[in-house]
Amino acid sequence: MQASKKGADKHEATIVKRGGGKHHDDEHGGAWKVAFADFCMALMALFLVLWLIAARDAQQVKTIVRDNTASGLLEGTGGKPEIKSSPAGSLIERFQLPKSNGGAEGPAAGARANTSTTRTKYESPSELAALAHQLERMSVDAGLASNLATVITPDGLRVMLHDTDRQGMFVRGSPLPTARFAKLLRAMAPLFENMENQMLIVGHTDSVQYTNAGPTSYSNWSLSVNRALAARAELLVGGMRGESILQLVGMADRAPIDAAHPDASVNRRIELLILTSRQSAGMKAMFGTPAATEPLTQDASTSRTDDPALKELRSQMAKKP
Repeated sequence: MQASKKGADKHEATIVKRGGGKHHDDEHGGAWKVAFADFCMALMALFLVLWLIAARDAQQVKTIVRDNTASGLLEGTGGKPEIKSSPAGSLIERFQLPKSNGGAEGPAAGARANTSTTRTKYESPSELAALAHQLERMSVDAGLASNLATVITPDGLRVMLHDTDRQGMFVRGSPLPTARFAKLLRAMAPLFENMENQMLIVGHTDSVQYTNAGPTSYSNWSLSVNRALAARAELLVGGMRGESILQLVGMADRAPIDAAHPDASVNRRIELLILTSRQSAGMKAMFGTPAATEPLTQDASTSRTDDPALKELRSQMAKKP
């Protein structure tokens, strides 16, 4: 009996039961993969939206910089050379008149002019010197005493508002005036409003040229004109009449104060030339309708464009078939 039992144990087989090979994750199926794909797609869409917004904001920043500055460099307080780039667009920028409740050029200014009783006329050297003294006191109050110089000339009072190595009148390479300079111009405006004289506004730059000096590129000519326009705008905001300005000129680097150092900071300036009545009348005659004409060749007759005989001749020629 025991022998047969031992034989049975000898022939027993060992059976190993294996699992079905299923993982724990198989119980959930593949739904999580679809949800993860949707999440990734949403993130991609969000990224694209943010990228488009950032690109638009960057373009707006570039447009603002281009419209308000003549180059990509800003001016520091030191005497850095005026290195500029060449922005796209018009050579002469449209300078927007600063917003203010008063001092605008228009019907209101005309009404104010009519209500004014008398205005001071500065003609003699002593009168011009008194005007210069008032402007110098204003520059001291504005903290820009070293930036102002006045010279009495036969044509009138020459007021030079120039840069120094420590203080500039404009943002470097830009027609944007600094806060101090704008405040000074607005403080001067009421004084100019009460004078009968007319003035010239002249913009000047140093000799440092733009890097892209093409014939259609933004240049020192453009910058000098735009700075003169900016000075005019601040004066009008301060309350000066528009009729007080006879001419506005940009001279680029053609008339440096320091000719030995054409890139000096003092050459970057705005000049206000307060004209005597004689000089003002002479300039009007120079650019107005000529009082007489002379023939370019001998024995040739000339006539003014408003001659009645010429008008009659034009009308007769227009009637011919």
